Amino acid sequence: MATVTATAVQTAKNYIAGAWVAPDGKRTVERRNPANHDDVVGTVTMSTRDQARVAIEAARNALPAWRNTPPPVRGKILFKAWQLMTEQIDELAAILTREEGKTINESKGEILRSINVLEFMAGEGRRIIGETLPSELPKNLAYTLKQPLGVVAVITPWNFPICIPVWKIAPALITGNTVVFKPATITSFTGMALVKIFEQAGVPAGVLNMVVGSGGEVGDELIKHRDIKAISFTGSTEIGSKLYAEGAAGLKKVQCEMGGKNPIVVMEDADLDLAVASTVQGAFGSTGQRCTATSRAVVIDSIADEFVKRVKAAAEKLVVGDGSKPGVQMGPSVDQAQFNTVLEYLKIGKDEGAKLVLGGNKLTGGEYDKGMFVQPTIFDHVKTTMRLAQEEIFGPVLSVIRVKDYEEALRVANDCAYGLSSSIYTQDVSRFFDFAERVETGMTHVNSPTTGGEAHIPFGGMKGTGVGVREQGTVAIDFFTEIKAVYVDFTGKKRESNIY
Repeated sequence: MATVTATAVQTAKNYIAGAWVAPDGKRTVERRNPANHDDVVGTVTMSTRDQARVAIEAARNALPAWRNTPPPVRGKILFKAWQLMTEQIDELAAILTREEGKTINESKGEILRSINVLEFMAGEGRRIIGETLPSELPKNLAYTLKQPLGVVAVITPWNFPICIPVWKIAPALITGNTVVFKPATITSFTGMALVKIFEQAGVPAGVLNMVVGSGGEVGDELIKHRDIKAISFTGSTEIGSKLYAEGAAGLKKVQCEMGGKNPIVVMEDADLDLAVASTVQGAFGSTGQRCTATSRAVVIDSIADEFVKRVKAAAEKLVVGDGSKPGVQMGPSVDQAQFNTVLEYLKIGKDEGAKLVLGGNKLTGGEYDKGMFVQPTIFDHVKTTMRLAQEEIFGPVLSVIRVKDYEEALRVANDCAYGLSSSIYTQDVSRFFDFAERVETGMTHVNSPTTGGEAHIPFGGMKGTGVGVREQGTVAIDFFTEIKAVYVDFTGKKRESNIY
């Protein structure tokens, strides 16, 4: 059995009806390693709307047989994918690091999370259960079924190009849906490596399809096509809100996971060593390019000087460079557009009057000139009205906001359009339970970083972060299924209908 390698594929292809086929568009994008522009990963030709329709048709044709496949049998295929991914973790991590830029350790961490999701969802093949309910009538049985929606679209970003697709595709497949998957263009080769895992695991032709292309053409077709019954999207709030509205207009089921501006609240009684280590990990891990990144540190003023001093000292020690090399702790921005965005926010922070404590510039000289590297950056004395405190940067930038007490800290933590993740560092039991109840985020952590999650626990946020049913855990099954209520009357007698 062939395994994927970091240099095996140089031209991106689509996977439609069980075959790898060339995209049919004319526009081509060259993908280079963001840590080394001399390294050409490959070329990606954009697919057309027509090719997206072909993929949808393939998924529609494969639907009857797949939905009639018993869920435990579907689960065996996902267990095989789990086994293959476990065996190929090193090869997959090499591809991911080369194309996306994160460190090898971060890539392996992402793949391990994906393996956990596959294991959990494979087991759900024996747990897709409805419920029996008592009827108000004698000799009547009422029960519910969970049934697949049909053909579903999965649209994913570049920052977790294995894990996010897995946590959408796996529940879609285990519940009997067929899938058309559109990866981010700049991580098309990682997307191909993932689909090959499912192909090798025995997913039947047409059940899982992949189409590379732009959101404006391929993505738009997936949103508008009448045969697409549901859309699972992760990306920007701007695009997600438009997608949600268009999907609703077509009476499609839609879930969108979007931006984040996650606060870590550090109280005066916090274990500072622990809070500092978690802040550095959350702010600068994955180059800050994750929706759960620690973007704001909301710190009680009496300990703020010491907190900033320690965070700066720890961040100064981070080794920035090519993520494929041993010892590197932070990689580059993923591409030129994201690099430019981060640099623009560094300028905004300086212009707004925030105090620059560390970094604030791109890294230059030697190997840095071949990639898109930004210094780990800390701004102090950030005001909540500043763009630095309100807008998602998606880079290695931490904003420190000083507050006088717990109530102000809570208000500042909630003073944001986003609501994905949060954390609080305190030894006060009543305080952290109060915070967990009142903070406006879909996930919160006590004495642990804003990042992280587990395969069996729901993932998602409030406010501008997310709409629709949450992802992961058993709620993922709920999104990809319809509930049907069944009434069985075994009296053998005619009865009058009730008011409904």
